[in-house]
Amino acid sequence: MFLFRGAESHPRSIVKAVSWRVLGSIDTFVLSFLFTHNPSAAGAIAGTEVFTKIVLFYFHERIWATVRWGHVTQRLPDESASEAEGDTGASTGSGISALEIDP
Repeated sequence: MFLFRGAESHPRSIVKAVSWRVLGSIDTFVLSFLFTHNPSAAGAIAGTEVFTKIVLFYFHERIWATVRWGHVTQRLPDESASEAEGDTGASTGSGISALEIDP
C-alpha cells in the first residue's frame, strides 16, 4: 500500500475504521433522530457521514501508527532474572514478557 509505515497492517486499519464507523453511525442516527424527530433526515445524516469518517479515521490511524510516543520499548526490570531462572512468565498469567514504552 502507499501510506505510512507503522505497527499495524493496512487491512487492520481499514477493518478498525469500518467497525468504528458502524458504531459511530448508529450513534449519529440516534442523535440526529432525537434532534430532528425525522427518521429520513437522521438516516440521510448518518448515511452521508459514514463515508467521510471512514476515510478520516483511516488516515488518523495511519498517522498515529507512525508516532512512537507511548509505544512499549523497555524491558521489565525483573525480566532478566526470570529468564535466567528459566521462567517464561506463565506463572503470573499475564503473558507479558516485556513492557516497553517510548518517552
